[in-house]
Amino acid sequence: MSAAGKYTEELIKTANLIASPGKGILAADESTNTIGQRFQKINLENNEANRRAYRELLIGTNLDIQKHISGVILYEETLYQKMEDGTPFVDVLKSKGIQIGIKVDKGTQPIPGTDNETSTQGLDGLGDRCKKYYEQGARFAKWRAVLKIDVPKGLPSQLSITENAHTLARYAAICQENGLVPIVEPEILMDGEHSIEDSARITEQVLAAVFKHLNDQHVLLEGALLKPNMVLSGTQSKTKATPAQVGKYTSQTLKRTVPPALPGIVFLSGGQTEIEATENLNAINLAAGSKPWSLTFSYGRALQASVIKTWNGDKANVDKARDVYLHRAKSNSLAQLGKYEGEEKTASASESLFVSNYKY
Repeated sequence: MSAAGKYTEELIKTANLIASPGKGILAADESTNTIGQRFQKINLENNEANRRAYRELLIGTNLDIQKHISGVILYEETLYQKMEDGTPFVDVLKSKGIQIGIKVDKGTQPIPGTDNETSTQGLDGLGDRCKKYYEQGARFAKWRAVLKIDVPKGLPSQLSITENAHTLARYAAICQENGLVPIVEPEILMDGEHSIEDSARITEQVLAAVFKHLNDQHVLLEGALLKPNMVLSGTQSKTKATPAQVGKYTSQTLKRTVPPALPGIVFLSGGQTEIEATENLNAINLAAGSKPWSLTFSYGRALQASVIKTWNGDKANVDKARDVYLHRAKSNSLAQLGKYEGEEKTASASESLFVSNYKY
């Protein structure tokens, strides 16, 4: 018996809308603390008014954005905020046909008896929160699990893999029971000296475990999405993988582990530069072999870093910042179709977005 119950048809429809050709997700679900770190870089105070103004910048971008963005993940605060004219953010997104998502996890905590490995909190009361978010207009959710590669130390441990796979599956089942498409995000961090081959091997182990647990929990795969890391070499690796290698190993890993019932795979950017994230998405879509899912993006930093810098907290810069957002969204839309042909490598778009042991 599927966890989706009465929502089966709606979940399948929503998942397929999000995974539409040439479209992807804006992950604007940074916690209050995380958005504060972004604002700190432009010397902007982290208060509710500034957070609302920035989210309005993104959500109020003109109708061309819906050609490239199919869904936006919001933080709980943002789900209830309004435009300057009083129109709820959710109504603006609905008017553009953009699906509304919500971050539902409550961050990570150390797993006792491990080498600083973590599991994600937030299952308590999740069903009631999902009901509330659905009533507010949300139709999909996100939950991030975090795993680390350290080959000499044998990380991730089997305990970490199993604990995070189980928790992701429980979250996904609870979401579907309440009408929300779950985005299942087992993020293997880029941190480390590991090779792309090690990344591929470990990503394969993690994804295999995740899908076993999803099936054990009766999750409807046709009404779910996967948000994995791309298969990359570690940030301290002696040899940096090329886009062609990223495309080859990522495609190979997914074909070995992800059932074709899943409608879409929405990659996280994981600290790549804006241009790297776009180039590698394009390479994955160009990789040889059949791919039964839509391979697209769910980017936070890789869609927003240049936007925030251009805006700089100044209302006079809103239109320029929206143009930057639209450009990044269009570039990644082309990459989803395997049609991205590159762009001028500005300092901002080439800037490293890597943060060690990244937390939302």
